[in-house]
Amino acid sequence: MTDEHVTPLASVNLAKEGDDAALEDTERHGFLPIETNWFDRLFISVVIWVALSLFWFRFIEPIGLSIWISNAIALALAAFIIRKG
Repeated sequence: MTDEHVTPLASVNLAKEGDDAALEDTERHGFLPIETNWFDRLFISVVIWVALSLFWFRFIEPIGLSIWISNAIALALAAFIIRKG
């Protein structure tokens, strides 16, 4: 059988094993220990924002600092997590 009669599916089986390792190295890996998409990272950011707000209301706001500072920190952290996570 000549090479011109090889079907596309048969050519997939002829791929080298080293090609799989090359494909895995090109995938983007973030700092989060789980595989995520952008919506997962957005959800993680919202959960962190809620937790930070509750912490801020309980411990920091009685000192006199506004909740807007907490919101700015949460927004910056969310942008970082969504982009790099």
